[in-house]
Amino acid sequence: MVDRRRASLTALSTLARRPRPELTLAPPPQPPVPAVPQRQSLIVDNAVYSSGRRVATPDSVAESHEWLVEDPDRLVWLGLYRPEPAELGELAEQYDLPELAVEDAIKAHQRPKFERYGSTLFVVLKAARYLDAAEEVEFGELHLFLGRNFAITVRHSESPDLSRVRRRLESEPALLEKGSEAVLYAILDAVVDGYSPVVAGLATDIDEIETEVFRGDPGVSRRIYELSQEVLEFQRAAQPLTGILAAIAAGFDKYGVDDDLRSYLRDVEDHVVQVTERVEAFRLQLRDILTVNATLVAQRQNEEIRELTEASIAQGEEVKKISAWAAILFAPTLVGTVYGMNFEVMPELGWALGYPFALVLMAGVSLTLYAVFKRRDWI
Repeated sequence: MVDRRRASLTALSTLARRPRPELTLAPPPQPPVPAVPQRQSLIVDNAVYSSGRRVATPDSVAESHEWLVEDPDRLVWLGLYRPEPAELGELAEQYDLPELAVEDAIKAHQRPKFERYGSTLFVVLKAARYLDAAEEVEFGELHLFLGRNFAITVRHSESPDLSRVRRRLESEPALLEKGSEAVLYAILDAVVDGYSPVVAGLATDIDEIETEVFRGDPGVSRRIYELSQEVLEFQRAAQPLTGILAAIAAGFDKYGVDDDLRSYLRDVEDHVVQVTERVEAFRLQLRDILTVNATLVAQRQNEEIRELTEASIAQGEEVKKISAWAAILFAPTLVGTVYGMNFEVMPELGWALGYPFALVLMAGVSLTLYAVFKRRDWI
């Protein structure tokens, strides 16, 4: 089984170096291709420690491994940044890393987790940092392979900044002397400490959103949704750390973890609990804010509908008044028009009372219409 796994890792490492078959026909001339910038170096830092102090900075993975062959009590800490599959496969063969964990490190986009493969630990962490200019949270992924005398960190993003973690441990040789568990503690502590500015930034954003909600900002609903998504993603990054630290604590006695490291890790666990509680409070607060915003929007819509209804009713009243007066004025106009046609054969033309009768008829019709419209409150 071991030989088969070594063969698969060797195939993975040599995949990128496999020569391509030669073409039998010369390709047509191609325009010059601009030079592609060189990819950032795979190894960010490669250090060998003895008794908590750096004794060497090898130039290659193989050279650092030779230092361990000479003295297994030394500690090698390799920092990698976005390694290629073949490169990580070669490193896995060198340090006998678990194949499944190597596949996860290659694919990335993993959730925070803690797995133990024999004497090797595989830990996935999600770092976070708050970007003030964009007012958003940026997440980074970190993979850790930890053995008795080695620590390998694989970053797929700019955060977290492990150079600060390395400088801190190198300034405390007594802590670094405790081995790869000290590296795990320091990285966990740095990741959790990085959550504090994120919590503060999210709290400020939520305060601003509350003000915008009651101010009636039309774009606040979109911001509430986007911030809710950030809080959920932050919760998915921080909440699994509680289980990770619990799993580490469960192995304190079995694997003989140093007493100081135990207390340090418990302190990190306390900070994680505080962060997860704040994040859960943010989630509930945003849910309430979204409910309040929906209520206020509905109230504003009802108010607008009421105003439109009132305007429509007022407009209808005006139309009724205009129509009533138009009907009243139309009656005498109709009578006057009939009597003003001046035909020769019209009985009323020779009637002495024709003119007074026409006036009385006009007034009577107008007064009758006025009385009818008045009783119906049209005028």
